[in-house]
Amino acid sequence: MMKDDVPGFGIQDSTKQHFAIPGTGIQALLPNGDSASPTSEEVTKLYKKRWVIVFLFSAYSLCSAFQWLQYGIISNIFIRYYDVSSLTIDWLSMAYMIAYIPLLFPVAWLLDIRGLRVIALIGSGLNCLGAWIKTGSARPDLYGVTLCGQLVCAVAQVFILGMPSRIASVWFSTSEVSTACSIGVFGNQLGVALGFLLPPVLIPNIEDKALLSHHISVMFFGTAAIASVLFILVIFVFQDSPPKPPSLAQAMLQNTPESDYSYKQSILRLLRNRNFILLVVSYGLNTGAFYSLSTLLNRMITEHYPGEEVNAGRIGLTITVAGMAGALITGLWLDRTKTYRQTTLGVYILSVIGMVIFTFILNLGKLWAVFITAGTLGFFMTGYLPLGFEFAAELTHPECEGTSSGLLNVSAQVFGLIFTMIQGQILESFGVIPGNLFLCSFLLVGAVITAFIKADLRRQRANQDAARNVSINADHCNYGYRNLS
Repeated sequence: MMKDDVPGFGIQDSTKQHFAIPGTGIQALLPNGDSASPTSEEVTKLYKKRWVIVFLFSAYSLCSAFQWLQYGIISNIFIRYYDVSSLTIDWLSMAYMIAYIPLLFPVAWLLDIRGLRVIALIGSGLNCLGAWIKTGSARPDLYGVTLCGQLVCAVAQVFILGMPSRIASVWFSTSEVSTACSIGVFGNQLGVALGFLLPPVLIPNIEDKALLSHHISVMFFGTAAIASVLFILVIFVFQDSPPKPPSLAQAMLQNTPESDYSYKQSILRLLRNRNFILLVVSYGLNTGAFYSLSTLLNRMITEHYPGEEVNAGRIGLTITVAGMAGALITGLWLDRTKTYRQTTLGVYILSVIGMVIFTFILNLGKLWAVFITAGTLGFFMTGYLPLGFEFAAELTHPECEGTSSGLLNVSAQVFGLIFTMIQGQILESFGVIPGNLFLCSFLLVGAVITAFIKADLRRQRANQDAARNVSINADHCNYGYRNLS
């Protein structure tokens, strides 16, 4: 029997032979005469640098998220400082939501074409530039400059929000993807937490505008310095992809000819995916409610507890830190159990319950109770964010994770913008409880929609099919070697 007749083999040279994993397009290399069966370890490999990549991304995502909330949590101070309306200050937060909507598809296309490194450089670079622009706005007559800087930062976050699930898939194994995605989202949540905590501490509620300008400058220059360090690290450290893929599913994607891929067709397939569209709507409702809650939290707290700007920030911090814990725990849980639909639905229902309790605790006059309920709400509502990314990656495989997570984020920005504007008007006209009940009603709708999503876990099936093909090919190789010997 000639070697050319051995299933799955062709002669490369006198010392090496290739084998193909049937149905995957993956090519592997075996030394001549090696009797060991080919396994997935010959096609895939994990690199320690994956942790550097995800934590570096998490760090500059943190900086971006901090700049989103640095105005809103002390909105009453900036309203007086710039002598503008509350809606004008709210627009500094809503700018992040508006910028994302038209820029998603160009950025997702660029991520598909150019990869992670280019997107990381643009995102961290624009975030740095926006931070430096804002350093020139620490004067009461320069609201236009601070708006310009915030708009640049808003464009930067379009290059950041869709990255966690893509980094997880490109760098991490199937047993780590949910945890890696949670770490990526973790940075953004930590930035939100610091955005709640630090501005009330750095910028006191004082009448002297000259002294207030000094405190604002300290915050702006500190942010710009940190953003600059992170941008430099991205330039020298951030890598597009590992030399070998981390999973068989990723290997299959990397071996797909570019001529077989159409970005337009990918979008159309996503829009025809019923389960994914249901997730897009339900994710948008939950995350949009969180965006509105975060933007208007200062007004909610100070209405019932006047002069408590610092505690308003601490309550926001409690919501976010609890959510970070929730995100990590749910990520680990998903890696262990793969129960995407059940976990997503359970967390969503508990988010609704937490929001209802938070709404009616606010006016009791007991701050300690507000802290406890805020932490419970944050654990589930903010902990839901990475769940949505990972569930979307499962439902839409092999489509690009940047595109699917981008569509989730567009939905979140649209609902966040709508909810913030409407709830802001309800707060001014009717009070806090009606405004929060408005959010509760839409969270309930989101929970019902989530119940109709089917657990079509395509990424899991792709990995299982690829593993079976490796096993089949191993049997062929062993058969061929036995006949050669």
